[in-house]
Amino acid sequence: MHKLFWKIFLSFWLSLVLFAAASLVAVSVYLEHTHAREDQETPRESYIAHLESARAVAEREGREGLTRWATRLDRSEAIPHLLIDESGNDLLGRKISPGLAVRLKRQAQRSGELARNFRALRRGEIKLPDGDRYRLVPDFQGATLGRALSRPRVIAIPLLVAAVISGLVCFFLVRYLTTPIRRLSNAVRQFTDGDMDKRVTPSMGRRRDEIADLAREFDRMAGRLQVLIQSQQQLINDVSHELRSPLARLQVALGLARQKQLHENNPELDRIEREAESLNELIGQLLSLARLDSKAEPASRARINLDELLGEVVENADYEAAATNRHVCISETTQASLEGDETVLRSALENVVRNAVRYTEEGTQVNLRLRFTSPLQDWVEIQVMDKGPGVPDEMLKRLFEPFIRVDDARDRERGRYGLGLAIAKRANDMHGGEIDTVNQKHGGLRVSIRLPAA
Repeated sequence: MHKLFWKIFLSFWLSLVLFAAASLVAVSVYLEHTHAREDQETPRESYIAHLESARAVAEREGREGLTRWATRLDRSEAIPHLLIDESGNDLLGRKISPGLAVRLKRQAQRSGELARNFRALRRGEIKLPDGDRYRLVPDFQGATLGRALSRPRVIAIPLLVAAVISGLVCFFLVRYLTTPIRRLSNAVRQFTDGDMDKRVTPSMGRRRDEIADLAREFDRMAGRLQVLIQSQQQLINDVSHELRSPLARLQVALGLARQKQLHENNPELDRIEREAESLNELIGQLLSLARLDSKAEPASRARINLDELLGEVVENADYEAAATNRHVCISETTQASLEGDETVLRSALENVVRNAVRYTEEGTQVNLRLRFTSPLQDWVEIQVMDKGPGVPDEMLKRLFEPFIRVDDARDRERGRYGLGLAIAKRANDMHGGEIDTVNQKHGGLRVSIRLPAA
C-alpha cells in the first residue's frame, strides 16, 4: 500500500540530504581556509591593504566615510574586521568574540603597552580628523557558520549544486511516474479507436505500485469489454442471419397469397408486404453495422474517384426523391480521389444522403459540396445540407450512435431505425476520416464528411 508515497517521500529526502551535504562541504572548506589564517604571520598583505584603505578614507571623509567603508568590507569578507575604539567598542556595534575581548582587556590592563603577541593591534591604528582613534582588528573567531552562509559567494555553490541535484531527482521521478501513465493514456486512446486487443500490463515490466495496479485493472476491464462487444456483435450477426430465412419464407407466402387473390387489391397483404420490406431493410442495416464493427481496416483497397462516386450516389438519390417532390443536386465539386473500399464508402454516402432526403421539406432540395479543405489538398470534405427541421443541439453528438432517434414516434412512422448515420460513421472511421453534424443558421442539418485524399 502507498508505494508511490514512499517513492516520492524518499526522493524528497534524497534531494534534501544531498543539498545539505553539498552545503556543509562547501562551508566547511571555506571556514577551514579562513581559520588557517589565524596561524599565519600578521599583518598580511590583505590586512595591510585594508588598513591603508581605511586610513585614507578616514583622513579624506572622516567618521561617516569610515563607517561606510567598514560596512562594505563587512559585507564582502567572511572574517569580520573590527574597528575598535579606545573604550573597546566596535564602530559598527558588532559583537566582539570572547578571545579577542580577553586580549583587548589584557591590553587595557597593561597601561597602554602591548605585549609582543599583540603588536598587530598597535600597528592597526587609524586616526580620525577629530582626534578619535580606532584600531583595525581581524576577529578570526567571528568567522562563524552563520556568517559564512550569509556570504553570497559561499552560498552560491551549494545553491547551484542543490538546483542541479533537485532538478535531476525531479526529472527522473517525473519520468518514472509519467511514462507508464502516458502508455496507459495511449492504450485508452487506441482502445477507444477500436483496437480491442490493446493491453498495458506487459509494458509495465516489474513495477509493483499503484500505477501498475491501475494498468492491470485496465487490462481486466479491456478484456471484459472485448468479450462483451464481440458477443454483442456476434449476437446481432447471428440473429440477423437467422431472421433472413423466416423473412424469405414470409415473402414467398405473401406472393402465393397474392396469386390466390388473383391480383386483387388487398390492404392487409399490402401492409404485410411493407412491413416485410422494412424488416428486410433493418436486417440488412444490422448486418452492415456488424460487418463494419468487426473490421478496423477496409477489406480491400483501391483508388476511388470520389467525384464520380458522389455523382452516382446523387443521381440515384435524386431519382428516388423525385417521387416525393424532393430533389438532390451537387452545388460544388472538384476532382478528388482516395484509397479505400468503394462498396463501404458508397454505403456510407448513400445513408447520409438518403437520411437528408427523408427529412428535407417537401418541394426543397438537398445540396452537396465536394471540396478540398487545405491548400495541400490532403483532406477532402463532402457536405450534405438539407432543408429539414434540424436536430436539438443536445442530440447532435448522439446521432451516430446505433438506434438513436430524434423523434421516436415520427422516425418509426417513417421506417427509420437510427442505423444509417451509425453505419456512415463506422465506414468513415474505417477510412481514417471524420464526420460531424451542425444545425444551419437558416434551418436544416449539415453533415460534413472529411476523408484523407490520395
